[in-house]
Amino acid sequence: MELDFGPAVRDFRDEVRDWLADHLVGEFAEHRGVGGPTDGAAWEVRLAWDRELSAGGWLGVGWPQEYGGRGLGLLEEIVFEYEYARVNAPYRATVNALDLLGPMLLKMGSEAQKKRFLPPILAVEELWGQGFSEPGAGSDLASVRTRAERDGDEWVVSGQKVWTSFGVHADWLYVLTRTDPQSVRHKGLSLLLVPTDQPGVEIRPIRNLAGQDEFAEVFLSDARTSADMVVGEVGQGWRTAMATLGIERGTTLLPQQLTFEREAEALIDLARERGALDDPMLRRRIVDAWISVRIMRTTNLRTIAELTAGRTPGAQATTAKLYASTRHQQLGQLATELAGPAGQIVGEDYALDRRQRSFLLSLAETIYGGSSEIQRNIIGEQVLGLPKEPRP
Repeated sequence: MELDFGPAVRDFRDEVRDWLADHLVGEFAEHRGVGGPTDGAAWEVRLAWDRELSAGGWLGVGWPQEYGGRGLGLLEEIVFEYEYARVNAPYRATVNALDLLGPMLLKMGSEAQKKRFLPPILAVEELWGQGFSEPGAGSDLASVRTRAERDGDEWVVSGQKVWTSFGVHADWLYVLTRTDPQSVRHKGLSLLLVPTDQPGVEIRPIRNLAGQDEFAEVFLSDARTSADMVVGEVGQGWRTAMATLGIERGTTLLPQQLTFEREAEALIDLARERGALDDPMLRRRIVDAWISVRIMRTTNLRTIAELTAGRTPGAQATTAKLYASTRHQQLGQLATELAGPAGQIVGEDYALDRRQRSFLLSLAETIYGGSSEIQRNIIGEQVLGLPKEPRP
């Protein structure tokens, strides 16, 4: 996939390409494409790569200069993400803070919070985990029960969070809590920044089907954080959380889409190798898989065009996550079938090849970041204007 974003950013694009060519070498080059939203593989290598990016000034390209960023525009951010994905660089270990928390602080945080937390994020000195989902409140965040009570100059936080990406590495958590015990649903929630290095925080890894432990469950037992560690207003945590998830729905699907295209090309190569293209039914499924990644590309380009024009993305931005996650699972299923019995054999100590790992990890894509069931409700109610689902 090759895109030209126009003459205004060609010099910047060339700068990105030259830097990546010079620095994505050695051990970093050996780990091209490693990691992902649900894949904690080669963590130390990826962390070292993030520090390399930081030293080159490539983290927070669009963040203001006073906080350590380059102060460039949205188009430059998109160009960087595209070029980064095009060379299949390692998945950034600090993505949680860079793509979610950082933009949220820039939009809704206090000046003191920005000065305290943004520079260490860009310097890869502090790592973050998200404390949104709970055992009884996965995609339905309005059901959050983790509570926070004010005690003088501190908040005291108690509850349980789950599916915290890279939580075992986190120095801080941004936690959605209920600060008004009488409130229900969306009201009375607040988003707090909570340090993990304290007696009241216990983090346990959760091992997934691919043998990775990038997810974690977090137990908060009278954990404490300063009173000024509220992002946005007290009681307005729902609005803050939705702003964070809105950021997640922005341009973050572009790198994934390029990965899916590479997987589709590998699928076609495998089909040729196995003679599967002679089977009309399999050939139809392979063509359908290739069409799906082209649709993802078109959808992303439409969203990018709207963002760079200063417009709110249309309906395709709402449907993109649902479409990409379901179609990626189908792509992985087809690749596993074409591989035959060899696709079901793992190596020593449950070592998985790239195709096996991608398929197993794709099974979580219809859950994290908003389950497919919730996404369909959102599309039906907000895009199609259908009646809302009855609430208990």
